[in-house]
Amino acid sequence: MNKKVAVIGGGAAGMMAAIQASLCGAQVEIYERNSRVGKKLLATGNGKCNFSNLNMDKTAYYGSAVALYDEIYSKFDVQDTIDFFGQRGMLIKNKGGYLYPLSEQAATVLDVLRFGLEEQGILVHTDSIIENIQVKKTDQTNAKAYSKDRRFVIRSKEDSNNNQDKSYDAVIIACGGMAAPKTGSDGNGYKLAASLGHNITETVPALVQLRCNESFFKGVAGVRTDAALKLYIDEKEEASVRGELQLTDYGISGIPVFQFSRLAAYGLLHKRKVTVDIDFLPDYKDDEYKRLWKERWKRQPHQTLEQFLTGISNKKINQLIIKLAGAKPQDMAGDVNAAVRSKIESLYRQLTVSVCATNGFENAQVSAGGIPAEELTGDLESKLIPNLYFAGEIVDIDGICGGYNLQWAWSSGAIAGRTAATKQ
Repeated sequence: MNKKVAVIGGGAAGMMAAIQASLCGAQVEIYERNSRVGKKLLATGNGKCNFSNLNMDKTAYYGSAVALYDEIYSKFDVQDTIDFFGQRGMLIKNKGGYLYPLSEQAATVLDVLRFGLEEQGILVHTDSIIENIQVKKTDQTNAKAYSKDRRFVIRSKEDSNNNQDKSYDAVIIACGGMAAPKTGSDGNGYKLAASLGHNITETVPALVQLRCNESFFKGVAGVRTDAALKLYIDEKEEASVRGELQLTDYGISGIPVFQFSRLAAYGLLHKRKVTVDIDFLPDYKDDEYKRLWKERWKRQPHQTLEQFLTGISNKKINQLIIKLAGAKPQDMAGDVNAAVRSKIESLYRQLTVSVCATNGFENAQVSAGGIPAEELTGDLESKLIPNLYFAGEIVDIDGICGGYNLQWAWSSGAIAGRTAATKQ
């Protein structure tokens, strides 16, 4: 008899898990809280869906489940993802290792998955919130003993209204973490996992903007500029990233900020001092940098500071640095003292800002934290309850920008789905 598998969550990991379980012969049903599957997937990559990356590397990930990286990706890797979508008709665009559908539409990726669900005859329950998962125990003498013929009893809100429960041989919880709650990831999966005895590593927003204490940000809001950033936690350098920095009225944003935002978030959670150094001229080596300023001060003393700094960086950044150096735009470059000159030079190289908070889960692309690796097998099966699996963002692993989080969704979903369907 084919196993009955329930997948809770119709996102990227859940849909992949359902399709793979069905391909392995299971009878599969998905429970999705939204009116349709894949709502969050449509927003990825600004709607273009960077669904994987050819340069896969475990150093792109954080969290305890990085310990499972080698085993999971040895069973379903980037090439398997390419084959899965390619064999179903999706042409793929490679942008320096970043993989997109050729259409550059997230809807294409979703449609491939949606059509896959239909082709496999997978029943999808939409507008369905799971309220409770129970495990029927055959050994009544030991509440913690679960036999191989255990059954999972699931009750959703719709089932409650009908006073009906449904039972399954295996359950895969893939309903996301806490990020983008409007798309359905509101932490319900953590509640379900906790109700079944699992611990949850503290969750924080990741791939998110950082809020800073400095009052000058309103004057530079909207500026985008190439910069090198260094994150410090309690004065210790924790990360160094370069890319397009976006300045907002409350702090800093952009991909380089996203890449280390989870480190900042945990630092703040533990009440530690978090700062970021910004280098607005990262292309210059130290000796070149000194020579740049020495020649400029010598060549252009007749200009006002506003004129003198034109061409160095964005005009709003130039104005900010003049102000922070204690000077005025109309001051003549040749008249400012050595202390002001030194301050101007150092601020372009190292403007330090103090981080006071991250933006919330509603602004985050993913959440960090979740089911810890020590409670999972290499097939993402619960070590506490056999035939209970976890996939996707609910597991304690999160990647940087670049398709890494979606690749985790595909890989973890595929392994959980296959094992749930075939394990005896």
